[in-house]
Amino acid sequence: MKKRDGIDTSGYSELIMQNDVIPSEYYEQYDVKRGLRDLNGKGVLAGLTNISNIIARDKNGEPCDGQLWYRGYRIEDLIKMYLKSDFGYENLAYLLLFGDLADDTESKEFIDTLEKVRELPTNFTRDVIMKAPTKDVMNSMTRSILTLASYDRNATETSLENVVSQCMQLIAVFPMLAVYSYHAYNHYENMDSMYIHRPRPELSTAENILSMLRPDSKFTKTEAKALDVALCLHMEHGGGNNSSFTTRVVTSSGADTYATIAAAMCSLKGPRHGGANIKVMEMMDDIRKHIKDKEDDDEIRAYLTKILSGRAFDRQGLIYGMGHAVYSKSDPREVIFKKYVTQLSKEKGRMEDLSLYKKVEALAPEVIAQKRKIYKGVSPNVDFYSGFAYEMMDIPRELFTPIFAVARVAGWSAHRIEELVSGSKIVRPAYKSIMKKH
Repeated sequence: MKKRDGIDTSGYSELIMQNDVIPSEYYEQYDVKRGLRDLNGKGVLAGLTNISNIIARDKNGEPCDGQLWYRGYRIEDLIKMYLKSDFGYENLAYLLLFGDLADDTESKEFIDTLEKVRELPTNFTRDVIMKAPTKDVMNSMTRSILTLASYDRNATETSLENVVSQCMQLIAVFPMLAVYSYHAYNHYENMDSMYIHRPRPELSTAENILSMLRPDSKFTKTEAKALDVALCLHMEHGGGNNSSFTTRVVTSSGADTYATIAAAMCSLKGPRHGGANIKVMEMMDDIRKHIKDKEDDDEIRAYLTKILSGRAFDRQGLIYGMGHAVYSKSDPREVIFKKYVTQLSKEKGRMEDLSLYKKVEALAPEVIAQKRKIYKGVSPNVDFYSGFAYEMMDIPRELFTPIFAVARVAGWSAHRIEELVSGSKIVRPAYKSIMKKH
């Protein structure tokens, strides 16, 4: 069947603009926090969690260097703890799911279990993933997640034991869903060769992603470690982020695990959430194209000013990768990951490109501060460098957001489980009606 064009709805646009646009001053009049955040970025309190915490202000309410905590441990300490391990992501997944650090025996048992269930149903790759391939790998993955429910005899059972089992299986197969969906698209849409490598039981999640993605399955230690750290930094970020909140909302309705994780996927794929690093890459491509001297701060500053004023790049007036909904002075994930990006840049001969990134990182906050009113400070977020790192690992851009999902499914699972055992009501916030009666 041919791909279909959309329905012409241009005639309805004027009606929608007349009846659906809510004046911005109403939000202040009724004290409604747009995006459920105040001007300082502080979110409206919607629940309680014991899984993670984000700190962006000190005890006096002043902006401070950002902190990210998993289950009472600072992310910096956790990264150091598993510095020599190939299985950092797996160990942090255990911590998020069960609340404690795994000892050596528990770690091995958990990793072995993930390896055992890292398989898809017979012919699933052929019958589901390879059907109707698309450049939108997130959509392909979401379809696969929902289809997996058809192979689960207990798909709708929400007992704790069953949900934990389902979550662990999804954590295990997410890399396969992502990479295989890309290969299907690359073969059928790009007319390229296709190869389907099975995951190897001795490899970590990060190593298997690289192994399954590449024709020769080869990767370097630097690449594997950088990707493992990226997964660790992206796997959880508080209950208020859009996709984790979606997970809590859908779980509260009594929905099954597959529907819940599929809903989180749909939330994550938005460019305001999981797709930000792609916009950073596109912006940096544009900057390289229009800057003659990549060492000239004044020329870079002038072009960033054009981008911010909506006169260059995508004309949206945004310098992508700068600022965060919560963090102010710094994003701890960006601070940590920059070290691994530097290592990759040296290995791949990309130090000149890294230099340009660092200049934009230094100059963009200055440009933004001159043009915009800053309530809480602005600094680069983890997405500023993650796309560059993935590019150096020859990971195609179509997989940037899916890899985010591979990491974040561990956090979603933890929030689903916590909502399941702690929540007792369906999530239903209020919306004030301002409609006119006729």
